[in-house]
Amino acid sequence: MIMKQEPTTYQPEEIEKKIYEICSHRGYFEINGNEKIQEKNKRFCLMMPPPNVTGILHIGHALTLSLQDILVRYKRMDGYKTLYQPGLDHAGIATQNVVEKQLLSQGIKKEDLGREEFIQKVWEWKEKSGGAILEQMKHLGVSAAFSRTRFTMDKGLQRAVKLAFLKWYEKGLIVQDNYMVNWCTKDGALSDIEVEYEERKGALYYIKYYLENQKDYLVVATTRPETLFGDSALMVNPNDERYRHLVGQKAILPLIHRTIPIIADEHVEMEFGTGCVKVTPGHDFNDYEVGKRHHLETIKIFDEKGILNMHCGEFENLERLEARDKVVERLKENALLEKIEEHAHQVGHCYRCHNVVEPYVSKQWFVKPEIAQSSIEKIQQGLARFYPSNWINNYNAWMRELRPWCISRQLFWGHQIPVFTCENNHQFVSLDAPLNCPTCKSEKLEQDKDVLDTWFSSGLWAFSTLGWGQEKSGLFNENDLKDFYPNTTLITGFDILFFWVARMLFCSESLLGELPFKDIYLHALVRDEKGEKMSKSKGNVIDPLEMIEKYGADSLRFTLANLCATGRDIKLSTTHLENNKNFANKIFNAVSYLKLKQEAFKDRERLDEYQTPLGRYAKSCLNLVTKEVRNALDNY
Repeated sequence: MIMKQEPTTYQPEEIEKKIYEICSHRGYFEINGNEKIQEKNKRFCLMMPPPNVTGILHIGHALTLSLQDILVRYKRMDGYKTLYQPGLDHAGIATQNVVEKQLLSQGIKKEDLGREEFIQKVWEWKEKSGGAILEQMKHLGVSAAFSRTRFTMDKGLQRAVKLAFLKWYEKGLIVQDNYMVNWCTKDGALSDIEVEYEERKGALYYIKYYLENQKDYLVVATTRPETLFGDSALMVNPNDERYRHLVGQKAILPLIHRTIPIIADEHVEMEFGTGCVKVTPGHDFNDYEVGKRHHLETIKIFDEKGILNMHCGEFENLERLEARDKVVERLKENALLEKIEEHAHQVGHCYRCHNVVEPYVSKQWFVKPEIAQSSIEKIQQGLARFYPSNWINNYNAWMRELRPWCISRQLFWGHQIPVFTCENNHQFVSLDAPLNCPTCKSEKLEQDKDVLDTWFSSGLWAFSTLGWGQEKSGLFNENDLKDFYPNTTLITGFDILFFWVARMLFCSESLLGELPFKDIYLHALVRDEKGEKMSKSKGNVIDPLEMIEKYGADSLRFTLANLCATGRDIKLSTTHLENNKNFANKIFNAVSYLKLKQEAFKDRERLDEYQTPLGRYAKSCLNLVTKEVRNALDNY
């Protein structure tokens, strides 16, 4: 593109800005931006993974967006009617935390405001400060159709979320039940993949459980002695000759002297600890299942904030982790602690606040695993392909272990669950605010206070942004869903394969009967030049906005795309960026030289350069390169 006043030296910040502004102003990034060269029935749709409304552009975003933009621009040039759909995620926990902290700095608690007023504060924050990342994308040169930007809390998308909930509820795929969940005492219920595990150096406590005769005892090894107050049984392997004669007898719970049965189950590993384990159905996932098999009592020993309750005797009102030290101390005093061993084990943490997560029985809303069966079968049939292909193995392994998805969250901000209960305890789902109960006509109604997991609305992204469920809202072009669903390709990092990709697959298949995309390209992660994960604490974070300012967007995009080609994690250094800025400078100088020489020939008779041997050779080289580039882009 020739500009009126062309720079004589390579100045990426100036050149890139001008070109982007011209293209944006002329509407080249919109669906019909290439209308003059569009070919009939050629459609291409790529959805941008919606970043958090609280987010700022990081190097991982830059990689994803660069790869997407390369493919999108190629398809536009090739005559496809193209949609590159941008948007933002409302990011329930993250956004609520940001606004909460802002209010606390003013001495205001969200509980003092109440739900409606707090949500209004969040919307005010969103309009003022949210979405800065969209402008940052433009500095990177992202050619998305920004006039179509969607937000997962838009009115239209709220309607789609409610409709999806209603359809699954009516099919029995969404249920409310008491079930073992991952519980953060700060953020509430979490799904399995919102729990991050890290190895911790802890301890294995060997506790004495006396039998009813008060002479003999069994020793049980545990990493969580404070949970003994929730024990419903001791358990041994039925094939363990050491304990077989004790099955059916009773043991006495240390410190509080409640009796519990000794049971047998093949779940017990005879080699772990002493081969005798405590069963705590209220605070362990495996024990919860054991408890159901053996009809054991489920005892919850602490509340939602992690404070021990009446079941814990003298330890009532202590915080769970504080109680551990106190319990160990009292066990020692009563000669009930045989020994303590160092023990490294995996500890689950909340992915947001890094608080230690507890297994906790709570009444929550769940999506049943059966929802995914059809999408799993279609993946096996090859109706969607993974690039690189090995990622299908990871997908299959995870889907085989799929458990009920806990979708309720104890927040103010988000999609409030559209379930209403009347004074006569009739429960129903409604897309709109109901006037009365459809069963008994009672007008005293209460909506469920929880909101949906953020990934619920994100799972609908491939079609909710195209108007599904909002056909009569007037907010969408009625042809969008027909033209662009299913989408063509998904490009994202492998780290959200289970958070987002798998959920989009089964949400889309369940509601529309078709997988949301044909190709799934999962790229690697960007690390520092030593291959270490970037973090603020290490001081090795590379800020893409700073890199764009220093080296130019083209240099950053080319560097990331080039290094990504290996399929392995990217080891990024500023040396790469410096070298590629120099490479861009060479191209600029070459073009400048050609333009200079072009002036010398403007008055001469134009020759058909392809009639000369050298011209024909150049043309054959061009055709070969064109073919290779097409093949490379078509196969990612």
